[in-house]
Amino acid sequence: MLICKTTHQLAVVSGAFCFLQMQPGTSREGQNQTTVSEFILLGFGDLLNLQVVLFMFFLTIYLATMAGNLLIVFLVMAVQHLHTPMYFFLGNLSFLESCYSSTILPKMLTVLLTGERTISIKACFTQFFIFSCLGGSECYLLSVMSYDRYLAVCRPLHYATLMNSRLCLQLAAGSWVSGLVVGTGITVRVSQLSFCGPNIIDHYFCDVIPDIKQISCTDTYLVELSAFIFVCIFTLPPFVLTMASYAYIIATILKIPSTTGRQKAFSTCSSHLTVVALFYGTLMLVYMLPGSRKLRYTKKIFSLFYTVLTPMVNPLIYSLRNKEVKEALQRVIRKFIAYSTF
Repeated sequence: MLICKTTHQLAVVSGAFCFLQMQPGTSREGQNQTTVSEFILLGFGDLLNLQVVLFMFFLTIYLATMAGNLLIVFLVMAVQHLHTPMYFFLGNLSFLESCYSSTILPKMLTVLLTGERTISIKACFTQFFIFSCLGGSECYLLSVMSYDRYLAVCRPLHYATLMNSRLCLQLAAGSWVSGLVVGTGITVRVSQLSFCGPNIIDHYFCDVIPDIKQISCTDTYLVELSAFIFVCIFTLPPFVLTMASYAYIIATILKIPSTTGRQKAFSTCSSHLTVVALFYGTLMLVYMLPGSRKLRYTKKIFSLFYTVLTPMVNPLIYSLRNKEVKEALQRVIRKFIAYSTF
């Protein structure tokens, strides 16, 4: 099904989305075209017999993700002894993951439940813009958190001086602004294209980059090049910084005389590294590998790791196994019970 209107071009001005009435567009062959007004998300349409099972599975993940991340945000804000740099960054990450999941999973769940796969161009580009912003922010926020752990483990005597409140705010703000830059940059590039069909996106959310050649009737070379450059800038440097930080952390851990202390530290670091490797690794595989039809389904599966899996496990890996967070949660529960008895 191809749904067309008089040609409109999507424009992005200062992060705002609007439609500008244009004259009929011209394809690469010079023929007049009309642009599509809606896209069709294929999602997991090839698994028709499993739609209900997939709906229940992803609904459980979404509820667990939101509960875990919002709980961390609440505890970091409410409990005084969690007002430290580490938990400040964890609170930022949990808030980001809540927004990230809410950008992607509700539409996926709607498609699985109702079978309604159409999405307007405005809604599609809004989802793509928010996803790009949050993805870019998470790349840098994870590296900031690894740097914070490096200072805490490798330079404990200077930690309080180096990681002061001003630097914490600057690093967190820098991560959010960096994400806004990458999201705006890619979305502006994509919005300059004309879309005249087919209007099918072989994905479960509005990531137009993998199908950009198929859905656009104008030259996509600059858009693909820009997307590749942005992905390189926003994944490789943070990934290298994160790996370097953990290399120093592990080297320091090896010097710990206590076997129990080494095991505990290694357990924590290995969990962090697993999540980081999953996030950065799958993100780079999806966006840096060539856009081959043979790899399309594989990329769709890989994208589940950084859009669905890591937002769910981050609260567990970074916070809920932490002794201080457990104590803070118990304290809040005791206060709530005491308050309820009056």
